[in-house]
Amino acid sequence: MKRVFLILCIALISCKEKASKLAQNSTPQQSQYEIETIVSDVEIPWGMAFLPDDSILYTEKRGDLIHFKNGQKNNIKGLPEIYVRGQGGLLDVELHPKYKENGWIYLSFSSNIDKKGKGGNTTILRGKLENSSLVNQEVIYKATPNTTSGTHFGSRIEFDSNGYLYFSIGDRYRRDELPQDISKDGGKIYRLNDDGSIPIDNPFVSNEGSKKAIYSYGHRNPQGMALHPKTGKIWTHEHGPQGGDEINIIEAAKNYGWPKASYGVNYGGSSFTEHTTLPGMENPIHHWTPSIAPSGMTFVSGEIYPEWKGNLLVGSLKFQYLNRCVVKNNKVISEERLLEGLGRVRSVKQAPDGFIYVGIERKGIVRIIPKK
Repeated sequence: MKRVFLILCIALISCKEKASKLAQNSTPQQSQYEIETIVSDVEIPWGMAFLPDDSILYTEKRGDLIHFKNGQKNNIKGLPEIYVRGQGGLLDVELHPKYKENGWIYLSFSSNIDKKGKGGNTTILRGKLENSSLVNQEVIYKATPNTTSGTHFGSRIEFDSNGYLYFSIGDRYRRDELPQDISKDGGKIYRLNDDGSIPIDNPFVSNEGSKKAIYSYGHRNPQGMALHPKTGKIWTHEHGPQGGDEINIIEAAKNYGWPKASYGVNYGGSSFTEHTTLPGMENPIHHWTPSIAPSGMTFVSGEIYPEWKGNLLVGSLKFQYLNRCVVKNNKVISEERLLEGLGRVRSVKQAPDGFIYVGIERKGIVRIIPKK
């Protein structure tokens, strides 16, 4: 296995007391971590999952699901037709919590699998691996309508501790039409049973005309989702426009404000709302202004990184670093930049082996090893 060891410069970000936005400090502080390249020569490793034999399944946004085992890449055959356009393509991958028993693998991707109109929209599918092919495929959710827009598909996948499946769908760049309307897909967090059926206690099951899978609404483009290891809550982050990237803790039926309340402005600097907070809408627990363009998200647990335990790791596409958020009482109290200069961080996960793996565009999947 190829090993590349780098000395990393880490820039600390100072904290504004009692504020959810932290000012950035560009003064570098010297600290050392070793980075091991596990998978090289990747394009956009949008999502990754770890099989029981410690091999890796990862997605390439261009439409490839790759099984990496014993140093070899194997393209999984039989994938559904994927609508690759702009931010759309093959996105996240997640294993069922009882994968060893049932073998289910879940994918999010953009598709026109229902053949209704032009373009595509976010789709959730499950299937099983058999002889390097994806078999027993079942589409368990397909957002509508299909459009030729190449923006804001979401779409992360996460299971909670009760076995419910959560996923995100972005607002498809239709901010004034979709996020605040629970009768339409887009700008929402969804919750399903693992087979795609609707949980009987989903918050809008009894609302006539609503999308019954919706769990929360008022979101822009969530590309990070993680289960808090202690509270069992689903945390997400989402892209703001120009400013106003957010971290949110997801609660049933809650409205997270987009686009009526935001810390961001239009691209170009003009305002689209005068409100950063409104009654009846949830405030983010943290926001980044200027935007860091967050993607990927994981909590740190275990003993390999004792000084990071309980922290939240978030990738930055825009500034090309891994952001370590120190969390206390559901607030980000300080931040630290890791992996600066390696490239656009698209995905990050802590694997069952306890190590943190980071997918970096145009580079590879690397593993962080604390320096001894």
